[in-house]
Amino acid sequence: MAQRKPFLLRIDPALWVELEAWAQAELRSVNGQIEWVLKQALHKRKGATPRPAASVASSAAAPEQGQSGSAT
Repeated sequence: MAQRKPFLLRIDPALWVELEAWAQAELRSVNGQIEWVLKQALHKRKGATPRPAASVASSAAAPEQGQSGSAT
């Protein structure tokens, strides 16, 4: 398993309660749920479908084919 970067997150208590309930419903820890939500958001922002973590890490250094470097 890849090593994970620990960090402190300050979060509104009401948001924590919602995340905790959502995580329980999907049989995840709150940490796992937050990580899953962040990955989904990143993939959505990139316009890509979610991929396994190993392929995301290995393709991070190489640009995807079919993308141009210019903003039009």
